[in-house]
Amino acid sequence: MKVGIVGCGLVGSTAAYAMVMRGVGREIVLVDYNEARSRAEANDIYHAVPFAHPLTVRAGSYADLAGSRAVVIAAGVNQKPGETRLELLQRNAAVFQSVVPQILSYAPDAVLVIATNPVDIMTHLTIRYARDYGVPASRVIGSGTMLDTARFRTLLGIHLGVDPHHLHGYVLGEHGDSEVLTWSLVTAGGMPLEEFCQRRGVRFDEEQRQQIDRDVRRAAYTIIEGKGATYYGIGSALARLVEVILHDQRAILTVSSATPESWDGPSVTFSLPNLVGGSGILATFPPTLTASENGALCASAEVIANAVLGV
Repeated sequence: MKVGIVGCGLVGSTAAYAMVMRGVGREIVLVDYNEARSRAEANDIYHAVPFAHPLTVRAGSYADLAGSRAVVIAAGVNQKPGETRLELLQRNAAVFQSVVPQILSYAPDAVLVIATNPVDIMTHLTIRYARDYGVPASRVIGSGTMLDTARFRTLLGIHLGVDPHHLHGYVLGEHGDSEVLTWSLVTAGGMPLEEFCQRRGVRFDEEQRQQIDRDVRRAAYTIIEGKGATYYGIGSALARLVEVILHDQRAILTVSSATPESWDGPSVTFSLPNLVGGSGILATFPPTLTASENGALCASAEVIANAVLGV
């Protein structure tokens, strides 16, 4: 099974490395406008194969994406000093307007996985560009709040003393400042959070909630301040998402997709719990939230709706 990655910066190359470590796919093709960079990354990652799983990693052109089951798009430009968010959006929109048609010219049946930020808006634009090639919105998936959800569960696990694999809770909405931590949906061992804390004798009050909320919401800023960029977490999230697609695993993931008709908020592209399989988004499940959570989620949708208007 072939996977393409377009854009070999820190996120794209780390996603490829994470796929090698997890054994995702059989062949990974790296494509970048800087061919020397894609060749160097492919060689470096391929040298890790003897320590991980048997697959092929190579650099290539868009034509080499032919036959890919999934293509990760991590291409884009970085924000310049003094550049507004809208200006950055417009430049990245121009990049995607060129990249998406080239991908679909050679891999028309691939599921497109969007990693470039702001991911919800870039996913929205990809759906728009891919529509001209007959690609349904269900085959365009943004990484969305997968990483934010992982951060939420990790921090909860630390506080509760539980492996985060066994905690369920979601971060929904925008992958950004307006994201919503859905505390009302958190369960541990099938129990609501409050009941679990009572049984375990764990103190968990509003102060702890606010601290975790701040730590999840500000995680990227803190990491970027310390080392300049985030890539391990999102690279691992992308590897997991591609694995779900390749093996039709039918996983529930908080990825970014077009909101369904059953959603009673603004029609945008952002994260809700989605059933993901081999053909992309199979179903979307707008959850039942508290009034305050639902209001926050609608406000998050408005943020994205307003941003899209400028592109």
